[in-house]
Parts: sequence; structure tokens; C-alpha cells
Amino acid sequence: MSRKGAKSRRRTTSLRSETTKAKTHIDRVRAANADLKKRLAEALEQQAATSEVLGVISRSPGQLEPVFQAMLENAVRICEAKFGALYLSEGDAVRMMATSGVSRQLDEELRSAGLRRPGPRTALGRVIATKHTAHVADAFNEPGFFDVKPGFSAPQLSLLAGARTLVAVPLLKEGALVGAIVIYRQEVRPFTNKQIELLQNFAAQAVIAIENTRLLNELRESLQQQTATSEVLGVISRSPGELEPVFNAMLENATRICGAKFGNLFLREEDAFRSVALHGPPSKHVEWWRQEPVIDLRDHPRLPVARVAETKEVVHITDIAAETVYDKRDPRFVALVESSGVRTMLGVPMLKEGELVGAIFIHRQEVRPLAGRALLERRVIHIADVLADPDYTWAACGGISR
Repeated sequence: MSRKGAKSRRRTTSLRSETTKAKTHIDRVRAANADLKKRLAEALEQQAATSEVLGVISRSPGQLEPVFQAMLENAVRICEAKFGALYLSEGDAVRMMATSGVSRQLDEELRSAGLRRPGPRTALGRVIATKHTAHVADAFNEPGFFDVKPGFSAPQLSLLAGARTLVAVPLLKEGALVGAIVIYRQEVRPFTNKQIELLQNFAAQAVIAIENTRLLNELRESLQQQTATSEVLGVISRSPGELEPVFNAMLENATRICGAKFGNLFLREEDAFRSVALHGPPSKHVEWWRQEPVIDLRDHPRLPVARVAETKEVVHITDIAAETVYDKRDPRFVALVESSGVRTMLGVPMLKEGELVGAIFIHRQEVRPLAGRALLERRVIHIADVLADPDYTWAACGGISR
């Protein structure tokens, strides 16, 4: 009897063991299936995000802002962050180009800050210094994170939006830093290696978009320049011996292609410069030059045209209202700012066999650097060539004749 009981107990124990093993196997299969489904869902989500970004790129040729916005929004969502920001590098500084998840007011505040140099212990500062990903588990307990020396910017999103955990990945093109993407969490929860890897993939896409946009813009610029050159050559062929229409055509093309508001073309008369062509200026500017078409450099030695005359080099002023000559109230400079509304200007010398014969200046009425130096130099070469041609004379505006 006792033997039968012992056998029964062994049989029951064996059955229970087999049942437990079966349940464990089923649980493992279910867990594996759940993990597989999760990874499949993540892969599909990532593929959808990539397709969305590629769609934005195809719909916005040559435009980076919508691409950055779509890319950043997808990165924040897929990596389970609260908000994010994308920056582009300018030397050892960065400029905010896009945000996701922050209020409109904070977005405007961050963008209006313009160029800033992140503190060396911040995530952005580390990316700039090392060109490697920087992961901060808890900004509030990170040594030196908020210790910012003069000349550097504090970690704004940690201060203004309470970001605790953040990761910054570099945008690299052939080893050179072109920017960074940073995503943030308001709770202390480090990002996983997989999430960081995903963010790095988005950064790689951003670099591709930047390069594609650069190539497209270069192609457009080349076509614009070829068209502008053809137009000027057409004017030259239709106006033999006449400089005024040639100057006007060149100045119009240079102003338009460089994205300026209006422009001036000057010819040199010994120690003076005479305005001989204008394109697109406000009425006050036209009237001003009609009354006083000549700038005597001896009376206005600090004006930008005087700098061009002295150096025979390009002069680029981002904000002329911040110039010392404006503070000293030079009347011509004051009129340029207060009557004509000029803030940013670019001046290029007109050289013929190394001798200065004039200058072209183009202007913007907002503070925004002009990137048309190379184009202006090409326009200037054409003008110098025309001035060297003995078939042309300049008499319409007086002052110079050949």
C-alpha cells in the first residue's frame, strides 16, 4: 500500500513538473512573440518616420526648415522624449534652427537668442569639443553643468523647461561638425542605447538633407548666375558705347540674386566716389543721392566706401547701426540708417589691373548677413572689363570719361 502511495506521489510530482515546464515554455514563446511584435512595431514606426522625412525632403527641395521640423518631431516621439532642438554650427557657436515639444513663446525666445556658445560642460558644449554623443542622465546633478563662464551660454532648456535627462548627437559631414540634435526628458530616465542609435540615424539624415540642399542651391545659383551673365551680355551688345544700361543691369542682377533690398554702384574720381547707378532704393535714398551724388573720402574717412578704397577688399557689415561711425553721427552714415533703413551691407571693390575704379554696395533693411560675395565679385569683373573697353564712355552721370 505504501509502495502504491509512493508511486502515486512520484507520478503526480512528475506530471506537475511536466506541466510547469510546459507553462514555462509557453511563457517563453509568448514573451518571444511579444518581443518580436514589439521590435516589428518599432521597425515599422522607424520606417514610417524615415519615409515621412524623405517625403518632406522631396516636397521641399532646397528648404531645410520643414525637413528639420519633421525630423525632430519624429526623433522626439520615437525616442520617447519630451522635447528637442536642432542646431547648426557656426564656428565654435551654434544657432537654433528647429524645436519640437516646447511652447511657441519659448521657441521664439530660443531662436531670437541667435548665435550662442554653449558652456563646455553642457551636452552641446561637449559635442562641439569632442564631436561625439553626449548623454546626461540628470542635468541637475551633473558636475559643472550649470557653471557657465563669461562668454558662454547657459543650458537654456534645462533652466527654462526643467529638462533633466538629455542626449546630444553631432551632425558630422566628413568629420566636420555641422550641427547637433538634442532631445530632453523632464524626468530622470536615461535614454537606451537603441534610442541613442536611432537619434544618431536621424542626425545622419539631417546631414544628407543639408548636403542635398547645398548642392541644389549651388545648382540654382549657378543657373541664376549664367542667366544674369547672359542678360548683362545682352545689354552690352544692345548698348554699344553706353555704360548706364550696363551698370543698371549688373546692379539689378546682383541685388536680386544676392537677396538684397537695393544697391548702389560707385565710380571713383580721385579722392571721391560718385553714385552712378541705383537699383530698388527707397524714395528718400534716391533724393539723397540726387542732391549729393559724390562722396569726398577726405570728409568721410570712416564710411564703408572709404574702407573699400583703402583696402581694395570686400567690406561686409552685419549691422551698420552698431558701427562706431554711426555713433559718431557721420551725416551720410546717419542718413543711410535713418532715412534709407539700411542695416546690413556688402561692398565689393571694382578693380582693373589692380587699380580701384569703383565699388558695388548692396543693402538689406534687416540685420541678416549677405552671402553674395562671390557673385558680386563676378559682376564686378564684368564691369571692370567694360570700363577697360575703349568703345565705352561714361558721360551720362558726369565725372568720368574715357
